[in-house]
Amino acid sequence: MQKMLWVINAGSSSVKFALFDALEPPRRALEGKIDRIGLPDATFVVKPIGGAPTSSKISAPDHAAALAALMDWIHSQVPAGGIAAVGHRVVHGGPRYHEPERVTPELLAFLRELSPFDPEHLPAEIELMTEVARRLPAVPQLACFDTAFHWRLPRVAQLLPIPRRLAEKGIRRYGFHGLSYAYLMEELARVAGAEAARGRVVLAHLGNGASMAATRDGLPIDTTMAFTPTAGLPMSTRTGDLDPGLAAYLAHTEGMTIDQFQHMVNHESGLLGISETSSDTRDLVAREATDPRAADALALFCYEVKKRVGAYAAALGGLDTLVFAGGIGEHEAGLRGRICDGLGFLGIELDPASNAAHAGVISRVGSRVTARVMRTDEEQMIARAMMRFFAFASAEPEP
Repeated sequence: MQKMLWVINAGSSSVKFALFDALEPPRRALEGKIDRIGLPDATFVVKPIGGAPTSSKISAPDHAAALAALMDWIHSQVPAGGIAAVGHRVVHGGPRYHEPERVTPELLAFLRELSPFDPEHLPAEIELMTEVARRLPAVPQLACFDTAFHWRLPRVAQLLPIPRRLAEKGIRRYGFHGLSYAYLMEELARVAGAEAARGRVVLAHLGNGASMAATRDGLPIDTTMAFTPTAGLPMSTRTGDLDPGLAAYLAHTEGMTIDQFQHMVNHESGLLGISETSSDTRDLVAREATDPRAADALALFCYEVKKRVGAYAAALGGLDTLVFAGGIGEHEAGLRGRICDGLGFLGIELDPASNAAHAGVISRVGSRVTARVMRTDEEQMIARAMMRFFAFASAEPEP
């Protein structure tokens, strides 16, 4: 019986998952998502590789209920004993963890203590790992940390301008989307060569959560997210960087509590807050000609991404490669064009036809900077980590 690797990628209101054959490299068999957890119309979508997706409504008032539905479905699809290991994307590893770690009671206890670092994600991730351990006690679990890629940031990029006593408590720039960036760097080396991956690279992971990273010699130099994933670029519902004085101002003028402020900056802001209609760039692109609020949201998003390209080119001493990834980065040719418009002085020149076709390379022939569109794959990185960590047999099964 071919063993399977089960990857769980939890967000604050969703759980993405995938099943891989335990081979080297891991081979994806199917993927899916439980969306809108906590709302009455939660959906369960499954897509076999090469097949048509199926969708159904489920009751998922919390992550434990979502996992129960997912576990029942897994049991119906995978024979008993067929799950070799479960791997999790864990958003924050704090100051201690930067390599994949087996899920143990000790690790879970540390993550519970760490939860104030990221109250939007860690509690749900801990809940899922705990529930998997309860229902599949004999199956090993692996935690893969989204902060790990940025662990070797230069000290100057880690520092936040706050009292040193707070930095000594672990408050610094950590950076996120690390699994995505690690995959993109490996993929860049594969498609463009090791020299390109060692060059001056800016990676733009643009999706519901959006961030950017700069690398040189294959190492991280800077990234937009900081102590939490709320920092950096404006996102679908997150503010990105914000004047810290606003918290006190709203407390005094609106009576806003810290919990209300936290909810606002994570769930009511960004594209949704500015447009007042949608957090989805596809909706905003469709409306911007007639709705100035949608136009404002898109303009600010592109402006902030453009600024970071320039800032990171300065930090890197120039630019060789610009990579777009994530749902927006992969599929929104118009926004890619707006971001790159006016960056010719850096050597970025897009080819309009290639950009419109979402080609792998979207820059003009002869452009000093190669602009690329790449599909990221966080789940693949977790599956690879499981293969290495647990040293599963990697040979093809006998017929």
